[in-house]
Amino acid sequence: MFKAITAITAIALLSFTLPFAASWKADNVHSRFGFSVTHMGIATFNGSFKDYKLTLNNPGADFTDATVELTAEIKSINTDNSMRDEHLQSADFFDAAKYPQLTFKSTSFKKTGAKTYKVTGDLTLHGVTKKVELDAIHVGNAVNPQSKKDMAGFKVTGVIKRSDFGIATGFPTAALGDEVTITGDFEFIKD
Repeated sequence: MFKAITAITAIALLSFTLPFAASWKADNVHSRFGFSVTHMGIATFNGSFKDYKLTLNNPGADFTDATVELTAEIKSINTDNSMRDEHLQSADFFDAAKYPQLTFKSTSFKKTGAKTYKVTGDLTLHGVTKKVELDAIHVGNAVNPQSKKDMAGFKVTGVIKRSDFGIATGFPTAALGDEVTITGDFEFIKD
């Protein structure tokens, strides 16, 4: 009798946690990975990366202790101006020929509030790896009405310094701000 109750309890617990113990991938059609920086101290310009892969692996029931991995192709940078995009890909900025990708791998994903998280990890950009801290908000969950797959939404923000990564060292901060705001609105689909 004890073995039967233990088996039933184990099955119940497993069935409760299995929906989350999986891999979730960002649906890039309904997501955006971008940045913003000040120009000449008077305006902010925004950009995004069109070609990226982002996964959220093995999260707990409330997404605590998930691992996040992101890879973005530098040549996919888009600021709605092709001349500027080409300049950003050049050696003056990201040097896409030498450093074709940026990557982020989380080392910690901790809950800080009812829907808030602190995500810490290693960002590799322009051949330099630095520890960064990002803020994440769990916007909510849904089920896709067509595919019937579980979905989760997150908003992610953080600030890095371009000087920490050796980007655009020839441009003074009066012309191009040193602080770059990272923004992400991600819709994840469970595999």
